[in-house]
Amino acid sequence: MTDGVISEKIEQLAGLIEKSGDIVFFGGAGVSTESGIPDFRSKDGLYNRRDVRFENYRPEYLLSRDCLEDHPEVFFEFYRQKMDTRKTEPNAAHYALAELERRGKLKAVVTQNIDSLHQRAGSKNVFEIHGTTRKNYCAKCGEKYGEDFIFDSAEAIPRCPKCGGVVRCDVTLYGEALPESEVEGAVRAIASADMLIIGGTSLTVYPAASYVGYFRGSRLAIINKEPLGYPVGSEEFVEICAPIGEVLGRAVGLI
Repeated sequence: MTDGVISEKIEQLAGLIEKSGDIVFFGGAGVSTESGIPDFRSKDGLYNRRDVRFENYRPEYLLSRDCLEDHPEVFFEFYRQKMDTRKTEPNAAHYALAELERRGKLKAVVTQNIDSLHQRAGSKNVFEIHGTTRKNYCAKCGEKYGEDFIFDSAEAIPRCPKCGGVVRCDVTLYGEALPESEVEGAVRAIASADMLIIGGTSLTVYPAASYVGYFRGSRLAIINKEPLGYPVGSEEFVEICAPIGEVLGRAVGLI
């Protein structure tokens, strides 16, 4: 897209936001790439920056329940190296969405990301359908631990001080079901929205991507680096292929 076309579409997006009062944002890894967190599937993403230590394992396996149970040393080494976002800052997209929530426009964020950058930017109503790295718990006794526990543990396999069980992240791993309460909240929010903004996602990760199918509103916006080819049934629609932080930042500034 040329700069002129992008500007026109951002103005169109701002107009749709202005007319809406029950917006839901559905986002994926592309929302956090502008904060320096690599996505999983692009040519420069996490799965294509593999260290020698992990080269004998399939990328999905390294973040799977099977890996956690069968090769916990490998799982936790990969997790500590690749999933530590404690020093990562939110970007313009996160702050723009938080601002829309403060204005009463945005009712919910539904995210596939596990970095909790939306909350750090100020968003309150966030459904983390793949869990979060901010929380940990003992797989044996259920005792809860903070964000730092796994990353700062000197043990190759972090253990619960109370019972000796393995302390794991509160992230939905491959092979596990998504958290029921988060999914139910996300679906309810999407189903009742009058506008849905889809951003930074290829809509290829299921079942999460299927949740956008519950949207019945009249306004739809897609912000992604590449066109999605998403079947559009909304009366008012705009698709913008540009950096999401720039798009949302400019759009929010126009209203």
